Amino acid sequence: MTDFAKKILVVDDEAKISDVVKSYLEHAGYKVFTAVNGKEAMEGYNDFNPDLIILDLMLPDISGEEICKRIRKNSSVPIIMLTAKVADDEVITGLDIGADDYVLKPFSPRQLLARVAAVLRRTVREPVEDNRKVIFDNGDLAIDTFVHEIRKAGNIINLTPNEYRILVTMARYPKKAFTREELISMALGDDFEGFDRTVDTHIKNIRQKIEDDPKTPKYLVTVHGVGYRFAGEF
Repeated sequence: MTDFAKKILVVDDEAKISDVVKSYLEHAGYKVFTAVNGKEAMEGYNDFNPDLIILDLMLPDISGEEICKRIRKNSSVPIIMLTAKVADDEVITGLDIGADDYVLKPFSPRQLLARVAAVLRRTVREPVEDNRKVIFDNGDLAIDTFVHEIRKAGNIINLTPNEYRILVTMARYPKKAFTREELISMALGDDFEGFDRTVDTHIKNIRQKIEDDPKTPKYLVTVHGVGYRFAGEF
Protein backbone atom coordinates (compact mmCIF):
# COMPACT_ATOMS: atom_id res chain seq x y z
CA MET A 1 0.00 0.00 0.00
CA THR A 2 1.36 3.42 -0.96
CA ASP A 3 1.01 6.73 0.85
CA PHE A 4 -1.29 7.81 -1.99
CA ALA A 5 -3.82 5.00 -1.53
CA LYS A 6 -7.42 6.17 -1.44
CA LYS A 7 -8.82 6.27 2.09
CA ILE A 8 -12.16 4.60 2.72
CA LEU A 9 -14.25 4.75 5.88
CA VAL A 10 -16.45 1.67 6.40
CA VAL A 11 -19.33 2.18 8.84
CA ASP A 12 -21.24 -0.96 9.86
CA ASP A 13 -22.13 -2.41 13.26
CA GLU A 14 -21.96 -6.00 11.98
CA ALA A 15 -18.37 -7.08 12.59
CA LYS A 16 -18.54 -9.93 10.08
CA ILE A 17 -19.58 -7.60 7.25
CA SER A 18 -17.12 -4.89 8.26
CA ASP A 19 -14.21 -7.33 8.45
CA VAL A 20 -14.94 -8.87 5.04
CA VAL A 21 -15.37 -5.50 3.35
CA LYS A 22 -12.18 -4.20 4.97
CA SER A 23 -10.23 -7.24 3.83
CA TYR A 24 -11.40 -6.95 0.20
CA LEU A 25 -10.74 -3.22 0.06
CA GLU A 26 -7.26 -3.52 1.55
CA HIS A 27 -6.42 -6.33 -0.86
CA ALA A 28 -7.43 -3.97 -3.68
CA GLY A 29 -4.98 -1.35 -2.39
CA TYR A 30 -7.22 0.99 -0.40
CA LYS A 31 -6.44 2.32 3.06
CA VAL A 32 -9.41 1.39 5.25
CA PHE A 33 -10.78 2.72 8.53
CA THR A 34 -13.81 1.23 10.27
CA ALA A 35 -16.54 2.45 12.60
CA VAL A 36 -19.32 0.52 14.35
CA ASN A 37 -21.72 3.35 15.15
CA GLY A 38 -22.62 6.92 14.27
CA LYS A 39 -20.35 8.50 16.87
CA GLU A 40 -17.30 6.63 15.57
CA ALA A 41 -18.37 7.39 12.00
CA MET A 42 -18.30 11.15 12.59
CA GLU A 43 -15.01 10.89 14.46
CA GLY A 44 -13.52 8.85 11.61
CA TYR A 45 -14.80 11.32 9.03
CA ASN A 46 -13.26 14.25 10.89
CA ASP A 47 -9.97 12.51 11.76
CA PHE A 48 -9.17 10.61 8.56
CA ASN A 49 -10.65 12.81 5.80
CA PRO A 50 -11.69 9.76 3.73
CA ASP A 51 -11.96 9.79 -0.06
CA LEU A 52 -15.12 7.66 0.13
CA ILE A 53 -17.50 6.44 2.84
CA ILE A 54 -19.38 3.13 2.89
CA LEU A 55 -22.26 3.75 5.27
CA ASP A 56 -24.78 1.29 6.69
CA LEU A 57 -28.24 2.77 7.19
CA MET A 58 -29.10 0.80 10.31
CA LEU A 59 -26.75 1.81 13.11
CA PRO A 60 -27.33 1.48 16.87
CA ASP A 61 -27.13 5.16 17.79
CA ILE A 62 -27.45 7.50 14.79
CA SER A 63 -29.11 6.50 11.53
CA GLY A 64 -27.09 6.40 8.34
CA GLU A 65 -29.43 9.00 6.85
CA GLU A 66 -28.65 11.43 9.67
CA ILE A 67 -24.90 10.87 9.33
CA CYS A 68 -25.18 11.51 5.59
CA LYS A 69 -27.05 14.76 6.24
CA ARG A 70 -24.40 15.94 8.71
CA ILE A 71 -21.53 15.19 6.35
CA ARG A 72 -23.27 16.83 3.41
CA LYS A 73 -23.45 20.13 5.28
CA ASN A 74 -19.77 20.70 4.55
CA SER A 75 -18.45 17.95 2.30
CA SER A 76 -19.04 16.33 -1.08
CA VAL A 77 -17.12 13.14 -0.22
CA PRO A 78 -18.70 10.19 -2.10
CA ILE A 79 -21.04 8.09 0.06
CA ILE A 80 -22.23 4.57 -0.76
CA MET A 81 -25.14 3.42 1.37
CA LEU A 82 -25.49 -0.19 2.53
CA THR A 83 -29.09 -1.11 3.15
CA ALA A 84 -31.55 -3.96 3.39
CA LYS A 85 -34.31 -1.57 2.28
CA VAL A 86 -35.47 -2.19 -1.27
CA ALA A 87 -38.35 0.23 -1.92
CA ASP A 88 -37.66 2.84 -4.63
CA ASP A 89 -38.92 5.64 -2.41
CA GLU A 90 -36.41 4.73 0.29
CA VAL A 91 -33.56 4.72 -2.22
CA ILE A 92 -34.73 8.07 -3.59
CA THR A 93 -34.77 9.47 -0.05
CA GLY A 94 -31.14 8.46 0.38
CA LEU A 95 -30.14 10.06 -2.90
CA ASP A 96 -32.13 13.12 -1.93
CA ILE A 97 -29.97 13.70 1.14
CA GLY A 98 -26.72 13.21 -0.73
CA ALA A 99 -25.85 9.53 -1.16
CA ASP A 100 -23.98 8.76 -4.38
CA ASP A 101 -24.90 5.09 -4.69
CA TYR A 102 -26.72 2.23 -2.98
CA VAL A 103 -25.75 -1.39 -2.41
CA LEU A 104 -28.48 -3.70 -1.20
CA LYS A 105 -27.82 -6.37 1.43
CA PRO A 106 -26.96 -9.15 1.05
CA PHE A 107 -24.22 -8.29 -1.44
CA SER A 108 -21.03 -9.86 -2.72
CA PRO A 109 -17.82 -8.10 -1.65
CA ARG A 110 -16.71 -8.13 -5.28
CA GLN A 111 -19.88 -6.26 -6.24
CA LEU A 112 -19.20 -3.63 -3.58
CA LEU A 113 -15.58 -3.36 -4.71
CA ALA A 114 -16.76 -2.69 -8.26
CA ARG A 115 -19.17 0.00 -7.03
CA VAL A 116 -16.39 1.66 -5.03
CA ALA A 117 -14.11 1.76 -8.07
CA ALA A 118 -16.94 3.10 -10.25
CA VAL A 119 -17.88 5.88 -7.83
CA LEU A 120 -14.24 6.93 -7.40
CA ARG A 121 -13.79 7.02 -11.19
CA ARG A 122 -16.83 9.26 -11.52
CA THR A 123 -15.54 11.65 -8.87
CA VAL A 124 -12.07 12.20 -10.34
CA ARG A 125 -11.59 15.85 -11.25
CA GLU A 126 -11.69 16.97 -14.87
CA PRO A 127 -8.45 16.69 -16.88
CA VAL A 128 -6.16 19.75 -16.85
CA GLU A 129 -6.58 20.51 -20.54
CA ASP A 130 -10.34 20.84 -20.02
CA ASN A 131 -10.11 23.17 -17.03
CA ARG A 132 -11.67 26.59 -17.41
CA LYS A 133 -13.94 29.10 -15.74
CA VAL A 134 -17.27 30.05 -17.25
CA ILE A 135 -19.53 32.84 -16.02
CA PHE A 136 -23.28 32.86 -16.60
CA ASP A 137 -25.92 35.56 -16.23
CA ASN A 138 -23.56 38.43 -15.44
CA GLY A 139 -21.72 36.56 -12.72
CA ASP A 140 -24.73 35.02 -11.00
CA LEU A 141 -23.37 31.51 -11.62
CA ALA A 142 -19.71 30.62 -12.09
CA ILE A 143 -18.32 27.19 -12.95
CA ASP A 144 -14.57 26.78 -12.50
CA THR A 145 -13.34 23.29 -13.39
CA PHE A 146 -9.72 24.26 -12.62
CA VAL A 147 -10.44 24.48 -8.89
CA HIS A 148 -13.51 22.20 -9.09
CA GLU A 149 -15.72 25.00 -7.78
CA ILE A 150 -19.26 26.27 -8.32
CA ARG A 151 -20.25 29.74 -7.15
CA LYS A 152 -23.73 31.26 -6.94
CA ALA A 153 -23.82 35.03 -6.45
CA GLY A 154 -20.22 34.81 -5.27
CA ASN A 155 -20.87 32.09 -2.70
CA ILE A 156 -19.34 28.61 -3.01
CA ILE A 157 -21.99 25.94 -3.61
CA ASN A 158 -21.40 22.50 -2.11
CA LEU A 159 -22.44 19.92 -4.71
CA THR A 160 -22.01 16.18 -4.42
CA PRO A 161 -19.68 14.63 -7.04
CA ASN A 162 -22.59 13.39 -9.13
CA GLU A 163 -24.38 16.73 -8.93
CA TYR A 164 -21.19 18.50 -10.01
CA ARG A 165 -20.68 16.22 -12.98
CA ILE A 166 -24.27 16.62 -14.14
CA LEU A 167 -24.14 20.42 -13.91
CA VAL A 168 -20.76 20.67 -15.65
CA THR A 169 -21.86 18.27 -18.41
CA MET A 170 -25.03 20.25 -19.10
CA ALA A 171 -23.24 23.62 -18.96
CA ARG A 172 -20.76 22.44 -21.58
CA TYR A 173 -23.64 22.01 -24.01
CA PRO A 174 -25.91 25.00 -23.34
CA LYS A 175 -29.37 24.75 -24.88
CA LYS A 176 -28.96 21.03 -25.62
CA ALA A 177 -31.89 18.93 -24.42
CA PHE A 178 -30.49 15.94 -22.51
CA THR A 179 -32.44 12.76 -21.98
CA ARG A 180 -31.98 11.05 -18.63
CA GLU A 181 -30.14 8.25 -20.39
CA GLU A 182 -27.70 10.75 -21.94
CA LEU A 183 -26.97 12.32 -18.57
CA ILE A 184 -26.33 8.92 -17.05
CA SER A 185 -23.95 8.03 -19.89
CA MET A 186 -22.17 11.37 -20.27
CA ALA A 187 -22.06 12.58 -16.66
CA LEU A 188 -22.31 9.52 -14.44
CA GLY A 189 -20.68 6.95 -16.68
CA ASP A 190 -21.88 3.77 -18.34
CA ASP A 191 -20.90 1.79 -15.23
CA PHE A 192 -23.48 3.70 -13.17
CA GLU A 193 -26.09 1.23 -11.94
CA GLY A 194 -28.82 3.61 -10.84
CA PHE A 195 -32.09 4.24 -12.61
CA ASP A 196 -33.78 7.12 -14.44
CA ARG A 197 -35.39 8.62 -11.34
CA THR A 198 -31.91 9.09 -9.90
CA VAL A 199 -31.30 11.83 -12.48
CA ASP A 200 -34.51 13.59 -11.47
CA THR A 201 -33.38 13.56 -7.83
CA HIS A 202 -29.97 14.99 -8.69
CA ILE A 203 -31.54 17.73 -10.83
CA LYS A 204 -33.89 18.64 -7.99
CA ASN A 205 -30.97 18.85 -5.55
CA ILE A 206 -28.92 21.03 -7.91
CA ARG A 207 -31.88 23.37 -8.39
CA GLN A 208 -32.22 23.76 -4.63
CA LYS A 209 -28.61 24.94 -4.51
CA ILE A 210 -28.21 27.17 -7.59
CA GLU A 211 -31.67 28.49 -8.47
CA ASP A 212 -33.23 31.61 -6.96
CA ASP A 213 -36.58 29.84 -7.22
CA PRO A 214 -36.19 26.06 -7.65
CA LYS A 215 -39.83 25.78 -8.70
CA THR A 216 -39.20 28.18 -11.59
CA PRO A 217 -35.62 27.35 -12.61
CA LYS A 218 -33.64 29.49 -15.03
CA TYR A 219 -30.56 27.25 -15.29
CA LEU A 220 -31.73 23.62 -15.29
CA VAL A 221 -35.04 23.69 -17.09
CA THR A 222 -37.34 20.80 -17.89
CA VAL A 223 -37.88 19.86 -21.52
CA HIS A 224 -41.20 18.06 -21.43
CA GLY A 225 -41.15 14.66 -23.05
CA VAL A 226 -37.34 14.71 -23.30
CA GLY A 227 -35.47 15.57 -20.09
CA TYR A 228 -33.52 18.68 -19.13
CA ARG A 229 -31.35 21.44 -20.61
CA PHE A 230 -29.01 24.13 -19.30
CA ALA A 231 -30.42 27.57 -20.06
CA GLY A 232 -27.81 29.89 -18.51
CA GLU A 233 -26.64 32.84 -20.62
CA PHE A 234 -22.96 33.65 -21.15
